[in-house]
Amino acid sequence: MSNKIWYLPGPFHQYRENVKELAKEYGLRIVDANVTEDREGEAVDVPEVTLRQAAPVPVLVIDGQGGVDGAALQELIDKLNAERDSVVLLIEAAEGLAPLEHPGAGELPIRLFDALTSIHEGIASLKSKRDELLGEVESLRAEVVRLTPAPQSNGSALDDLTVVQIKEQLDAKGVGYKVNDSKPELLALLKAHQ
Repeated sequence: MSNKIWYLPGPFHQYRENVKELAKEYGLRIVDANVTEDREGEAVDVPEVTLRQAAPVPVLVIDGQGGVDGAALQELIDKLNAERDSVVLLIEAAEGLAPLEHPGAGELPIRLFDALTSIHEGIASLKSKRDELLGEVESLRAEVVRLTPAPQSNGSALDDLTVVQIKEQLDAKGVGYKVNDSKPELLALLKAHQ
């Protein structure tokens, strides 16, 4: 197996460089290193990339006061983060960076998965139909060749003779001709003396 896989921890937007363009330039396929522990086919010569400096994210502190159910809010935040991660994986699958796999949970990721699956099936159907039509085109071309009449010569087997053969036949019949006569002229003489 060729070593053309670049195992890079995702998400890929966290890097300053455009890692997708770098992967194309180096002829590599990116696999999220967080998703798999397997390193089969790992490329040795990979581009250097740097992380962006992330802006500090505001943190919501829930102290349970003010009528806010902190546990329920934290559960909702965790659920939204899980859905976001699932959507990111689906986007990477649509970009060809990862295999398309069912997200497991979350309404939005499941709907996106269903849409991508439908698109994939439509493309597969179109490819299959295209291949069928290509086969039919080849079959029709062969049929056209078979049905097209062979070019017919407007004379006889004499038209297939070479200049030397025509001159031999003219000599055998005692018909005179010029040494520099063209093939059509010699052929006309031969046909006239048949």
